[in-house]
Amino acid sequence: MNILLSDFDYAPFNQIKNTDYLTSIRQGIKELKFEIDTISNNKKPTFKNTIEALDYSGLKLDRISSIFFNINAAETSKEIQDIAVTISPELSELKNYILLNYRLYENVKSIYDLTDRNSLSNEENTLLKNTYKSFLRNGANLSNKDKSKLRELDIMLGKLSLKFGQNLLKETNEYELLISDEKKLDGLSHDHKEAAKMLAKSKNKKGWLFTLDYPSFSALITYCKNRSLRKEITIAFGQRAFKNNESDNQKVILEIINLRYQKAILLGYESYSEYVLEERMAKNTKNVMNFLEGLVEKVKPVARKEFKVLENYAKSIDNIDNLEKWDISFYTEMYKKHKYDVDQEKLKPYFSLANVLNGVFEISNKLYGLKFKKISDVDTYNNEVNTYEVKDEKNNFVALLYTDFHPREGKRGGAWMTSYKSQYILKKNNQRPHISIVCNFTRPIKEKPSLLTFNEVTTLFHEFGHALHGILANTKFKSLSGTNVLWDFVELPSQIFENWCYEEEALNLFAFHYKTKEIIPTELIKKIKKSANYNQASQTLRQLSFAILDMNWHNINPIKIKNVKDFEINILKKLTFIKDLDKTCISTSFSHIFQGGYSAGYYSYKWAEVLDADAFEYFKEKGIFNKSIASKFKNNILSKGGTENPMDLYIKFRGRKPSINALLNRAGISLKSI
Repeated sequence: MNILLSDFDYAPFNQIKNTDYLTSIRQGIKELKFEIDTISNNKKPTFKNTIEALDYSGLKLDRISSIFFNINAAETSKEIQDIAVTISPELSELKNYILLNYRLYENVKSIYDLTDRNSLSNEENTLLKNTYKSFLRNGANLSNKDKSKLRELDIMLGKLSLKFGQNLLKETNEYELLISDEKKLDGLSHDHKEAAKMLAKSKNKKGWLFTLDYPSFSALITYCKNRSLRKEITIAFGQRAFKNNESDNQKVILEIINLRYQKAILLGYESYSEYVLEERMAKNTKNVMNFLEGLVEKVKPVARKEFKVLENYAKSIDNIDNLEKWDISFYTEMYKKHKYDVDQEKLKPYFSLANVLNGVFEISNKLYGLKFKKISDVDTYNNEVNTYEVKDEKNNFVALLYTDFHPREGKRGGAWMTSYKSQYILKKNNQRPHISIVCNFTRPIKEKPSLLTFNEVTTLFHEFGHALHGILANTKFKSLSGTNVLWDFVELPSQIFENWCYEEEALNLFAFHYKTKEIIPTELIKKIKKSANYNQASQTLRQLSFAILDMNWHNINPIKIKNVKDFEINILKKLTFIKDLDKTCISTSFSHIFQGGYSAGYYSYKWAEVLDADAFEYFKEKGIFNKSIASKFKNNILSKGGTENPMDLYIKFRGRKPSINALLNRAGISLKSI
């Protein structure tokens, strides 16, 4: 029996066989096509039998495919990857079966043209507009010849995106740096070395093993005094999918950007970025570039000063004449200790993963009345995954939460939030969401639990902010629920939640020593807050450089781009103070834009920072646990999803449009000194 074809609520991971995925997805496709044919054959199309019916269609396929693609990200294998390659073009074709269906488009258009908008709610009006525009933006008006071309483009793009991710994962997993002489690891803490020793032992090797998984890679480049080792692993990290081998992503990138451009032109847009940004808060390429370049103008002079300070410091203590890429994290951390007396290793005992997670839960309770109870009667895809039942103040079930925190061979790098089941209301029954947080944090070692760096703490808060957006979703329609918002609005809930990490009132809830139970000393909190702005201009410039690189990949006709590395250098040379390395490339591992959904959208992190800084300023004015402000944020932002224009929702929460001043002040970038 194929369990995925039965009725289920919680994902039945323990009963799923890999072979079930292909069969069940294909059955889901078949059933959805039947639903679409029924809807398109309506002789008297109405909002309910067409627009609403479309949103509720494909529920079975949505559940099955969400399970499959999440597994492909968090617990993949060669078999799973092969299924993904097989099924991806079939799902692309399905999308086109719907959106290139002219009869269905005509029905949607007639409803859009003839419906009295006043007879619909705000949410219904948004759904109607989105549905109509999705047909236009996906080629419903094209000729049959051009529709066929669009189908081909979408299928090829789907395959190439998968290939990009598979190449990157393979290159990441294959690299190992085995150290046999402990003296070479001078500077690393006992915990770092113990983690490396345990990793080596797990692979039947003697010594200390380092990989390109973030906790391992980061430890070496941040703390190891051996410059040659830092150089070796930095180059290895930058070389991923850039070795002219079978896992090289250069050709993949060129194919992707050319196909994206062809798609945009076919649909009537000047560039792929114009196509994407039409459905963003920013609206167009010019607005985004003005935003990014305006910030560069403000931060670059400060970043230059920061870099000069770091250069002089490295020169003074180690006689380093020229800082290289493998020096930046090391000397940045050293100078931070020197100037602010902030030592990540001294902070880590106060941030055990279990305590930080409990802190996240308690802060969510104080703000939104949520209660989290660990449960064990729900299937998981790995024994490291935990599940939590989420209830509200009235003890009503709100959501199911999965957490998955440590690196594994079958798990891609980074951190993300996703869902196994969407929230929506069907026949007055409010279907509650199943949300997942996936991270790659430092593993526990023999005598210690998983202890987080402060950066890992903020990462957990960030992803949990996304999770709250999903958990508190409360809309009628699935396509407007939770994180289904305009892309440059989606980072507001995640980034604003990071702010609580820096507040003493919040830290006192969870930052206590894993052994002694001592609450983090006020003096350490002061140091964290004082150092929060350290190197902010440099970090901001780095993020802006990624956003500008992304925009330039997508805002031009790429026909003249023949070399990925040359193109990248040309874009970034004015945005960095460090010498480029011939052997490395950013783009070949830039999964956000070539595998994820951030193409022509990486700017959204900075865009949303303006919103989050301004929004948190409101909390600070009234109290970081002020129930009234939290309710306004929940009711106007978190629960509303994409039901209204995001700026309208923000104004309902804040009472005005956001100001960039809050961001600049928070980062200290507006200050003349560093």
